[in-house]
Amino acid sequence: MSNLQAADYITVSMARLIQDGERVFHGVASPMPAVAVQLAKKLHAKRAVYLSIPGGVDAEPSSFSSYSSADPVLREGSVSDFPLSDIFDLSARGALDVAFLSGAQIDGYGCLNLSAIGPFDKPKVRLPGGAGSAALLPTVKRGILWKTNHDKRGFVEKLDVITAAGNTEYVITPLGIFKRSEEDQRLRLYCVFPNSSVEEITENTGFVVEKHEEFEEFSPITEEELQLLELVDQKGTRYSEFK
Repeated sequence: MSNLQAADYITVSMARLIQDGERVFHGVASPMPAVAVQLAKKLHAKRAVYLSIPGGVDAEPSSFSSYSSADPVLREGSVSDFPLSDIFDLSARGALDVAFLSGAQIDGYGCLNLSAIGPFDKPKVRLPGGAGSAALLPTVKRGILWKTNHDKRGFVEKLDVITAAGNTEYVITPLGIFKRSEEDQRLRLYCVFPNSSVEEITENTGFVVEKHEEFEEFSPITEEELQLLELVDQKGTRYSEFK
């Protein structure tokens, strides 16, 4: 399977991190997490509960939108309604297990910036804002962040603006996975994807990279995972995050 791309590694890694029975939500513009939830439910997490911005519960979309996380297709097959406002209440009550979120900048503690590059009052770039990140990341049980690029501009020692902080457990990038350390709550390198190396990750990260106490070799994507991934995402929407 030498033709695997970064989107395949990220999506499969996301799916593997979803546990059976968990309530799972993803934020805006999230094709890879949307696909990952469906993949996990076909593999090891059949009782995971999928919540999405359009308000459906346990939807089984026939396709995925590459430009909107509020597309009505994400409601297909829903067993009931659960509006977005109730998801924030669910998380505030400590009953949301996983939220997939992202940011323009991520620091060594898993805090994220989606507000501005440069000073907030006179930014070099004004970013779209955190949407629900500031409410969800501190309250969700497990925050899983991801980025489609891995460089020192995106992984920084100090954020220009802190949009959200809290319960980040994993950060997934095109090069590998970071996991929060129980020792000091900092992100440490958990595993490296086959297309990268510890050296490459270190060179492209703005904060100090140390191996996690549970550091392990990445388990190769299986034939079953790949076949189900292609079945779930027949149009390859997961690749749209890299265009």
